[in-house]
Amino acid sequence: MRLFLIGCTGFVGRQLVPNLLKAGHELTLISRKKLKNIDSQVKEQNQVTLLQLDPSNPKSWETTPILKALSEAEGIINFAGEPIAEKRWTSEHCQKLTNSRIQTTKSLVKSIAQLRKPPRVLINASAVGYYGTSKNSEFSEESPPGSDFLSKLCTQWEYEANQKPQGTRLVLLRLGIILGSDGGALGKMIPVFKAGFGGPIGNGKQWMSWIHREDLCEIINQSLTDNRWRGVINCVTPSPVTMKDFTHVLGKIMNRPTLITVPGTILKLLLGDGARVVLDGQKVKPNNLERLGFKYKYRQIDDALKETRETRAIRQAKLIRFT
Repeated sequence: MRLFLIGCTGFVGRQLVPNLLKAGHELTLISRKKLKNIDSQVKEQNQVTLLQLDPSNPKSWETTPILKALSEAEGIINFAGEPIAEKRWTSEHCQKLTNSRIQTTKSLVKSIAQLRKPPRVLINASAVGYYGTSKNSEFSEESPPGSDFLSKLCTQWEYEANQKPQGTRLVLLRLGIILGSDGGALGKMIPVFKAGFGGPIGNGKQWMSWIHREDLCEIINQSLTDNRWRGVINCVTPSPVTMKDFTHVLGKIMNRPTLITVPGTILKLLLGDGARVVLDGQKVKPNNLERLGFKYKYRQIDDALKETRETRAIRQAKLIRFT
């Protein structure tokens, strides 16, 4: 398939793009930053087209290169968005979080609606933050949205994606915590654990609904071609863990102590309201993945964390690398 990718040049994209190329897809990658290091063999085979522009700027969607790429696309993967839990949620940053998702998706959908032949499938990211946070409740795809900032952001994001043309199949992936060896939440935690300062964040009782990056990439791959995949899909494993259990397993695998608790107040000072994503947590079940018969490669947290440690240790991988 000829695919049009937005926001796929970071943590998820480092594995997703090579997987899609291996499957024989041709890609157009949209990025705000210049992609310097990309496999020259891939370029020579014309498997990848790179377009540097800001997808949250509506005028970017009026340029000839992007209109041409959209008209040729059979599938679209939209993972655009500023990172959620890396900065304080000031009014300015909240606006960036919103614009990078809402304005980008609105412009994308408006553009494909004007095509004579719209793409067959739109795979659009969302997040389990749609449900809000809870210490005790369990959420599924049928659960209503929460009422906090992240819930409202996800609700609006999904609304814009749902305005797609009638002939385009929509897959809404509500992402949990994504684990991988070279970034994401785990990438920030591993150096702390190596230094011997690892431990639960907050009281350790909050739920972590997670998925390994390899499994997420396979979900995307199957969503592209299998018409059974449509609507909302919670991208998490059936085995959520508490923060305490997560850090215990990680410390055991890395042979490091987990005695130091990181007080929630420190995280709140650093991230403001954004700390709620880590401190409150949520227990989310992947009912639709189970119904579709999806086979996880990493279903249990022990296996997922062991793999990320081993991969990190030997990572001289022959993958496309973005800088």
